[in-house]
Amino acid sequence: MAQARIESVQCLSPAGLHRMAYKEWGDPGNPVTLVCVHGLTRVSDDFDALAEALCNDYRVICPDVVGRGRSDHLRDPLHYQVLQYVADMVTLIARLNVENVHWVGTSMGGLIGMALASLPATPVHRLVLNDIGPALNAPALARIGEYVGDAVKFATLEQGTEYVRQISLSFGQHSDMQWRKLAADVLRQDADGNWTFRYDPALSVTLRAMTPQNVQQAETMLWAAYDAINCPTLLIRGEESDLLSRESAQAMTQRGPKARVVEIPGVGHAPTLVDAAQIDVVKNFLLA
Repeated sequence: MAQARIESVQCLSPAGLHRMAYKEWGDPGNPVTLVCVHGLTRVSDDFDALAEALCNDYRVICPDVVGRGRSDHLRDPLHYQVLQYVADMVTLIARLNVENVHWVGTSMGGLIGMALASLPATPVHRLVLNDIGPALNAPALARIGEYVGDAVKFATLEQGTEYVRQISLSFGQHSDMQWRKLAADVLRQDADGNWTFRYDPALSVTLRAMTPQNVQQAETMLWAAYDAINCPTLLIRGEESDLLSRESAQAMTQRGPKARVVEIPGVGHAPTLVDAAQIDVVKNFLLA
């Protein structure tokens, strides 16, 4: 079984320096590099199964976006925004000393990938967007915002696992073992022995400040970014997703990079990419 190495890189925000941790799989000398970036409150460990499946072909890099997992928290929560995350990823790619990367981004990780792939001289040469696009569904964002920032604590890991399972039902069917991992990856035990989430509750500051006008402005900018992308792009959509509509996915096949779309049946937001069939969808596209 392949083993990951835990590394970190120092990044800069307007409020100061912070450390971003990342998991590295495969041969560190392999110039063919895949960066996998998780969703809003998730962590690098989400990609363990995908990384293990691809680490013979790629050097696989899975960062904990700042404010999550093993990474530092930002001093000013107003900087928990895509532009900060993009800057951190540019620093990470510079640390890796590679000219270009392939990218898999789930939800927020896809937004970061879109923004980076849209830039002139981008290092992103192949892009997988997992259940995310330029069109933002305000009610879906509100649903996610309902639990982000709540300082929930659990007496046992089992209670935490059940909570994660309930708020993540849109992930679709998973075995009990898979649910335990999906929960354990995002939970930690505090000094009092309680279990709590491995992200900065202040992530909610920017999310809860969003207005319908903010969402509309963000959509306009995201469509402009999407239209500027010209690398091969795969769009994975959960068939029951409330964040990425079928209409939006269809529009993404007609403009910008004209993404190829694959729908995952029985799943909402977002496919976890731990199932062998979902991994094959990504693997076949990346290695085509």
